[in-house]
Amino acid sequence: MLTANISLVDALQLRAQTALGNSPVCELRELRVENRDGALVISGAVSSFYHKQLAQEVVRAVCKDCEVELINLIRVR
Repeated sequence: MLTANISLVDALQLRAQTALGNSPVCELRELRVENRDGALVISGAVSSFYHKQLAQEVVRAVCKDCEVELINLIRVR
């Protein structure tokens, strides 16, 4: 069962990274999404707290119906 759960998180990680990569906001395209022990971790740096929150909401939309922990480690410069 754990393998299925990790596979789901891997798929969500790929979808989240793609969603950020397709963002009209340039800064969001530079962020990274990783699978760390079954949680999605967003990292990188942006110039405002607004962009930090926006990135989190983009990833949250990808995971909307899944029970996956989302950790936002984005730095604001």
